[in-house]
Amino acid sequence: MESWKKIYTTRNPAEASIIQGMLEENNIPVQIMNKQSSSYLNFGDIELYVPALLEETAKQLVEQNLLN
Repeated sequence: MESWKKIYTTRNPAEASIIQGMLEENNIPVQIMNKQSSSYLNFGDIELYVPALLEETAKQLVEQNLLN
């Protein structure tokens, strides 16, 4: 079974979706775990996970795109 690593955490669903799309465009599979409360969105986080083998590449892509 493949090991997944958390590479990014946010409270903004739109930001999570944009990062997911950018990673998928670069052929990096992404899993999103939404831990936000359905009643109070300022409680809890949205976490993005990628396969452990692609962790460093994914982190670099996220960093580069957040700086732009």
